[in-house]
Amino acid sequence: MDKSFVLITGPKKVTGVRRRRVNVGHVEPLQDNIEIKRGASDDEVMEVLKAAGKLEDMAKPVVPALG
Repeated sequence: MDKSFVLITGPKKVTGVRRRRVNVGHVEPLQDNIEIKRGASDDEVMEVLKAAGKLEDMAKPVVPALG
């Protein structure tokens, strides 16, 4: 979105996280990169994650890194 904020999504059906704007200091980037078109619905995001074999990983709870 800009230098300080990014748009995240769960998708909500999988992780319970709704689509929202988040400060980049509050997220931890991963090495994986998945191309999702601008304005994609949660269902479209789920299809892309499923095709990339990441949907099951997204459903697992995440333990935040302490540091």
